Amino acid sequence: MITDPAALGADLAQEARHQGERRALVLAGAADWCQQGAHRLLRGAAIESPLWIGRDAPAGVVAIAAERAVALLGGEQPALVFDAHAGFDPDAFGQAAGTVSAGGLLLLLVPPLATWADFADPEKRRLAIHPIPPAAVTGHFLARLAQQIGHAPEITLLEQSRLAWCEEPTAASRATPQTLTTPSPSPITLTADQAAAVDAIQHTARGHRQRPLVITADRGRGKSTALGLAAAHLLAEGFSRIAITAPRPAAVEALFRHAAQALPMAQLQPHELTTQSGRLSFIAPDRLATGDEPAALVLVDEAAAIPLALLERILLHYPRVVFASTVHGYEGSGRGFALRFGRLLDRRYPGWHALTLQQPVRWATTDPVEPWVFRLLLLDAEPVAAEQFDLDAPLTIERLDRAALARDEAGLRPLFGLLVLAHYRTRPLDLRHLLDGPNLSLFALRLGPHLAGVALVAEEGGFDSGLAEAVALGQRRPRGHLIPQSLAAHMGLVSAAERRCARISRIAIHPALQGRGLGRQLVTAVGQWAAESGCDLLGASFGADPGVIRFWQRCHLLPVRLGLTRETASGAPSLMVLHPFSAAGHQLLASARHRFTRNLPELLAEPLNDLDPALVLALLATLPALTLTAEEQAECADFAAGRRGYDACLPGLRQGALARLTAPQPPAMAEGVLLVARLLQRHPWGEVAKRYGLAGRAAVEQRLRQVLAEV
Repeated sequence: MITDPAALGADLAQEARHQGERRALVLAGAADWCQQGAHRLLRGAAIESPLWIGRDAPAGVVAIAAERAVALLGGEQPALVFDAHAGFDPDAFGQAAGTVSAGGLLLLLVPPLATWADFADPEKRRLAIHPIPPAAVTGHFLARLAQQIGHAPEITLLEQSRLAWCEEPTAASRATPQTLTTPSPSPITLTADQAAAVDAIQHTARGHRQRPLVITADRGRGKSTALGLAAAHLLAEGFSRIAITAPRPAAVEALFRHAAQALPMAQLQPHELTTQSGRLSFIAPDRLATGDEPAALVLVDEAAAIPLALLERILLHYPRVVFASTVHGYEGSGRGFALRFGRLLDRRYPGWHALTLQQPVRWATTDPVEPWVFRLLLLDAEPVAAEQFDLDAPLTIERLDRAALARDEAGLRPLFGLLVLAHYRTRPLDLRHLLDGPNLSLFALRLGPHLAGVALVAEEGGFDSGLAEAVALGQRRPRGHLIPQSLAAHMGLVSAAERRCARISRIAIHPALQGRGLGRQLVTAVGQWAAESGCDLLGASFGADPGVIRFWQRCHLLPVRLGLTRETASGAPSLMVLHPFSAAGHQLLASARHRFTRNLPELLAEPLNDLDPALVLALLATLPALTLTAEEQAECADFAAGRRGYDACLPGLRQGALARLTAPQPPAMAEGVLLVARLLQRHPWGEVAKRYGLAGRAAVEQRLRQVLAEV
């Protein structure tokens, strides 16, 4: 079959513009054949400045690397060419696809579909771990893409094996394409959803305090426009200071543009819009979370990509806050975010409001490209509906065949949907990782036929003594071995790198089934498999959270290392937990626990003195009970009875606090928090008194005497 790509491009572009939709084409074949076809398709469609992601773009077309695609969010493109011969990055493809506007074309260039799974994809370098080279990484994810593309009714598939391009027309006979002109800016017309969002934002700004608004929407629903226009209206009314925050300043550039368009007399500078009476300013999330920046209203865009701990602190400092998040995102899922964040809001701000934008702005509701991209990347994957579970059905746990899972769309969708819901930072790249990560295993927990839980497990460590020594000295950093490498390099436990560890990197239980012990059963099954496979240890690493710490403790995994910096995803320091199987594993756990028990009190006094005291209490509850010396007991007793002053007894009081907090029956939360804040984290007297509603130092001392009297 012979075809004219220029004529096809012209027909598809005309059809897309007429329908207010977009069109997607996949060109499958050799790189040069695909690139030639893409060039001629775009020329026929009269698109001269496409966005080209990949390499070796035609002359006159600038290509960008896939890792730069995140900077495109919020912008619009007349066409996208994504060249997968340079590697298929699922995140970059999803990010870039959403920027193609109505009337535009999305061109995906791929190797021949039949052999794509075996293609030497450069992206395999991101999946390879020591000592497995990229060439040995499987292609299950690519095989699934090929299968999905081959059966997609929404796209036009052109395969080199089935057709050849017709000859290029000569210059004399070639028709001169009509170049598309960019229309001049026109007054902004809002959809009904956007208008409702603008009204809701203004109501939040003017209405009762402590009633946050949460706006969720898919890409292309005009969320940034609504935020920008609402801010402009409020500034025009006299609001003096509105703060906007997001994971990156680039994420809110469109918001500033829309606000400036609605306020033509305002001055727009990088990250700030100023009127005669007020200003809209970008403030980084960590700065805003301190509460030091004055603001009558705070707008939080792409909230799913900001740690919940920071969002919670922003709520504490500002009475009027609007959170906006993308439902099917590329930095985090708005569904998982809404679930977790909604629970927090339900507990503390029961008057909060939710609003969802559904109507597309950039393309018609009949657009075929969005559902195709969603299906390709499983952006719309959902877990099993709660009502489908039979609580009396038999429970089974199995290790999955990932090659078979990649071919089983009905099994893969609820599994990935459950991970997205449980871990709101899950991205499309994680789908590729779980299907092809060379050291990974997947475990499924089912109630009857339905998926109720999933665990993703990474096998790590097992280095020879020479490499283990080099890791401990900081000379080597073999890729993909988190726990053994961290214990060796940061705690000086050289033998940790020699031990084999099965790390549970993700675990999720369906929300409708939580609290029934299913998570513990899944961890137990994984542990049995790990022990039978010759692993020395079972481990996990996660953002420290009191509830999660208690879960792992119930699963018999104990803390061994607390990070000194906060994770980007959780806003909390990472915590590593372990459970031993072999004699060598027991010995390593004993050494790591000794250091953790010794180091934690010292870390709380300085690098971790801003850690949430409730989290500190959860960590201390995992330590062995501390026994005081006779001298320390005497100091605590004398202070409690008022016979000796605080400063004279300080060393004994700190040990007394540790003994009280590690005892089988620790004090109540309020008293425990007071011991942590003053005696372990050494917060100033005035700060402690203010935070806990006490009159001053004397009142704090009196409360400490009451608590320490029970040592």
